[in-house]
Amino acid sequence: MKGKVYSIDGNVKKEIDLPVVFDHSVNKDLIMKAFLAEQSKEFQLKYPNLMAGKRKVVFLTKQRRSYRTVYGRGMTRTPKKITYRLGEQFVYVGAFAPNTVGGREAHPPTPNKVLVKKINKKEREAAIKSAISASAKVELVSKLHKLGNVPIPIILEDKVNEIKKTKDILSLFDELGLSQEIERSKSKRIRAGKGKMRGRRYKRKVGILIVTTNKTNLEKAARNLNVEVINSDELSVKTLSHAGLPGRLVIWTEGALSKI
Repeated sequence: MKGKVYSIDGNVKKEIDLPVVFDHSVNKDLIMKAFLAEQSKEFQLKYPNLMAGKRKVVFLTKQRRSYRTVYGRGMTRTPKKITYRLGEQFVYVGAFAPNTVGGREAHPPTPNKVLVKKINKKEREAAIKSAISASAKVELVSKLHKLGNVPIPIILEDKVNEIKKTKDILSLFDELGLSQEIERSKSKRIRAGKGKMRGRRYKRKVGILIVTTNKTNLEKAARNLNVEVINSDELSVKTLSHAGLPGRLVIWTEGALSKI
C-alpha cells in the first residue's frame, strides 16, 4: 500500500510505502475483546467495610442455668444482643444476622473479586494490528467520521510536532478537508442521569487521533479541538477504536509510522 505524506501547509509532499500492518485482516470480535480487557483494568473495587454490621457483641450462651442464657426461653436461634435488663431478666433484640435490623448483608460484594478480564498477549497484539488496519479502511472510518475527499491513511511530516498554537493546527485541518470532522467532534451534550452530579456532566464524541513521536507541543495545540494526541509507544485498542468499534480516524507522522 502507498500513502501520501502531507506538509504542514496541507500540500502533498511525497509518497511512501506503508507498513505491512495496514494489510492485516480486521477482526471486529477480537478488537472488542481486547477493548473490554483494557477497560476492565480501570474498574474501581466496590465493597463495604469488612466490619459493616459486625460491630456488636451478639453471641450469647445457650447453656442451662448460666448467666445471661437464652436457654429455655422459647427464643429463636437468631443472634441477639441485650438492650436492657431488669434484675436477672434480660431483653434481647436480633442483631448481626442478615434478617435483622442493622445486620450485615447476606451476600455483599467482596474485595477479593477479580474484575480484570485477561487476554492473551498474542491476541492483544493481533487486536492492535487489526485496529491499525481498520483505520485505513474507508468503509469503516466513513461510518464514524466525516472524511470529505481526503484519502486515508493521512500522514504528516514530522514538522507538525513544532506546532504550538491551536489556530495553526486548525488551518492545517482545513487544508486537509477535515473542517466538518472538527465541527462534529467539538459538539457536546449534557449527559442523561445521575452522572451530571458526579463530575461527568457532558458527553463528547470521539474525534481525530494523532499518533506522533513527540506530543509535547502538539498536544497543547490540539486539546481545545477534542483531538487526541499520543506517542507511538502508547498505542492501544482503546485509543484506536470507538469503544471497541474499529474505524477511528487516525493521523500519523512519518516518525510514528517508522516505529510501528
